Amino acid sequence: MTTKILALTDSLGNLVKFRLMPEQYHDLAEVKPLIEGIDFQALLADKAFDADWLLKELDDRDAKAVIPPKANRTVQRVFDSCMYKWRHLIENYFCKLKEFKRIAMRSDKTDSSFSAMIYLCASGINSR
Repeated sequence: MTTKILALTDSLGNLVKFRLMPEQYHDLAEVKPLIEGIDFQALLADKAFDADWLLKELDDRDAKAVIPPKANRTVQRVFDSCMYKWRHLIENYFCKLKEFKRIAMRSDKTDSSFSAMIYLCASGINSR
């Protein structure tokens, strides 16, 4: 059983919210519920999140979209490449999370126990 974790961290690299999805899902499938009800000024994400509906939603929220455009876009838009360098915080968080063997090996059978383990590991990471 393989599961993807879609996570949202704050500007300090602390976990704010996460969603679990099957491996075959695209990351964009769970972005809307992930950012729902969260107030933020900017969203940093990789090229996989370059979708018109997401960019429009971020614009409606007055949030800055720091997402590099895909190569196949007909009109390449500009993005803040200096701010994009801070995206390493989410990558660092996943590295910290995968230090816990149960998360890295996905040893829990159900999504609810896997979610509980992520919350437990996140509390351990935040207490360091």
